[in-house]
Amino acid sequence: MPRTTTHDLTVLHALRLRGFAEPAAIGASTGIAEATAALVIDALAAGGLVTHRDGRISGWMLTPDGRAAHARLLADERADAGWDDELERAYEGFIDANDAFKRICTDWQLRTVGGEQVVNDHTDAAHDAGVAERLDLLHGQIVPMLDELAATVARFAPYSARLQQAIVRFRGGEAAALARPLSASYHDVWMELHEDLLLSLGRERTVADGH
Repeated sequence: MPRTTTHDLTVLHALRLRGFAEPAAIGASTGIAEATAALVIDALAAGGLVTHRDGRISGWMLTPDGRAAHARLLADERADAGWDDELERAYEGFIDANDAFKRICTDWQLRTVGGEQVVNDHTDAAHDAGVAERLDLLHGQIVPMLDELAATVARFAPYSARLQQAIVRFRGGEAAALARPLSASYHDVWMELHEDLLLSLGRERTVADGH
């Protein structure tokens, strides 16, 4: 059976990954109920671990004490669980796919005309279809890896569905669903997954990780 993560760590971890979020977004990214996320947030706020950010972009975020608590709980979970081998395999598979995904995003935004790269105005249907086909192939490779990891580390389970939702939107004609920031795009979820693997392994980003 996959090991589950406590709700406190789940919410702290989601905020560490996303930077800031409301309970609905936390629920969507973690799979816990929005009402449960809201109750956990209230308790964490009372303990001084999270605070609410207001303004044009609003949401709950970790306080310095919250970041310290998250790091401690995550390290304790990792030490107790003994799942480094599974995380390492997933990380290596992700890094193998990461360069290909970055090229997909670049080729969706740019295309070559007369030997020069120009902004892709999406008038070349064959070019866009080729990019979409490469994304489908990549998606078919990454989902089995995530499902294998989720069989051991349950908190990774939502990633497959979130990537699937983004790719369905993209296939349905929503171009922003590939790479637009802060739009639940494939790129948004991909970057969150990357950071999650690094945090879960207790690693800093290196040259091999790219951007």
